[in-house]
Amino acid sequence: MAYKEVIEDIRTCVNLGIPKRIPVFGIGIPFNIKMAGVTHRQYTNDIDVMVKTEVGSVRKYDYDWATPFSDDFIEIEPLGVETTDDENVPIAGSKYLLPTWETVKKLKIPDCRKDGRMSKLLEVQSKIKKILGDTVCQIGHVASPFSAASLIFGVEETLMLIHSDPDLLKKTIEFCIELESQWGKAQIEAGADAIWLGDCVASSSFISPQQYTEFAADAASKVCKALKKENGFVFYHSNEHSLEHLKIQADLSFSTINIGEDIDIAKVKEAIGKKVCIMGNIDPIKILWQGKPEDVERETRRIIDTAGKSGGFIFNSGEGIVAETPEINLKTMIQTVKRLGGTDTPMSRFSARDN
Repeated sequence: MAYKEVIEDIRTCVNLGIPKRIPVFGIGIPFNIKMAGVTHRQYTNDIDVMVKTEVGSVRKYDYDWATPFSDDFIEIEPLGVETTDDENVPIAGSKYLLPTWETVKKLKIPDCRKDGRMSKLLEVQSKIKKILGDTVCQIGHVASPFSAASLIFGVEETLMLIHSDPDLLKKTIEFCIELESQWGKAQIEAGADAIWLGDCVASSSFISPQQYTEFAADAASKVCKALKKENGFVFYHSNEHSLEHLKIQADLSFSTINIGEDIDIAKVKEAIGKKVCIMGNIDPIKILWQGKPEDVERETRRIIDTAGKSGGFIFNSGEGIVAETPEINLKTMIQTVKRLGGTDTPMSRFSARDN
């Protein structure tokens, strides 16, 4: 069952200590929607459906977090980006803005409480908080500035700007720092305990460590610091599997870094585990979707033994849980963490740094 000590346990993990019980998350939005028997369009457009889906998922699967989130374009659409809406697929960009100085000069920060769909998500955050209170960690979502730029211009155009007009890209990223900081603060005010700072376009799949340092790192850090001033945790995710990138991220003040599935968590723990709390990295496809319950239990145990016993670790999936994942596999993962990740007697705690 969800428990009132979850926020304190997360804080202990963020401070690199050993919690009473390792919190267990799961990027389960597509899975939650399917299991709730609703379409993605219904989830996106109906406040009560989103609330019921997230609250129901927490109660049914025993997640330690609630993650109301429909798509990446909520704060981007008011800027003029056009999107497409499909019954069972998240909203996606269909027409991006032109990557010109004229475009950037016209960009204005939207009003989070009035423009587009932003106010609806704030209402969802508030309603879930009233229902679940502090028994789970409630999550808000914002795009990290580099990835936000790719939502404005499109991924290919943004990556081309690194070479064709880096100053224009940096000016856009500067705007996105303010945009995402304000949007994250509004979600914290509405009830979010933590902000998921998504930055997958800044991963090693797209840019080098040097490019990450020049364009993405400082901007992500500035948003992180702005949100932590509002007493929110910041969970950074770029689906990263490059140690070189992760070592840079470890110095950027994130509360935690969620690790992608394509790297041994033991190597990550050794490389950055003394600097920052890490989350992840069970494979949502090979293990949770395609594996058997015994495979899920074995891998969950391995990850806890490798990364969780010494503290500074929160259990999570490396990426999104596939909608077709067998229920028994998700339940096995969560139940295994709760069985193995707790302590029968008090364990030593220490605080390495502030949240």
